[in-house]
Amino acid sequence: QVQLVESGGGSVQSGGSLRLSCVASQYTYSAMAWFRQAPGKEREGVAVINSVGSTRYANSVKGRFTASRDVAKNTVYLQMNSLQPEDTAMYYCASGSLPLYLLLTASDYNNWGQGTQVTVSS
Repeated sequence: QVQLVESGGGSVQSGGSLRLSCVASQYTYSAMAWFRQAPGKEREGVAVINSVGSTRYANSVKGRFTASRDVAKNTVYLQMNSLQPEDTAMYYCASGSLPLYLLLTASDYNNWGQGTQVTVSS
């Protein structure tokens, strides 16, 4: 099982930026996705990048978040700009989905990191 480790979370003010990283313990051909979960809410798909670099975003983050992938480093990134208080959540990296698909449903992924907290204050 590939281990996923997220980092880069923190506390920022509204309008600020953060870059999350997710390092995999070994190369994975899977599409890689970012999810988030706020207290009392369901886990939400935020962004996905597939094995050929295509991306898809949730409408709520489109134009503000950018997913990227460094294959040589087994790492995916989530650049988050113009952060708003509603972006506050635990952010998770996930793998295990079909390589060329751009799926944003949690049940399509079978491997998860431990999460990194993002808090945005107004």
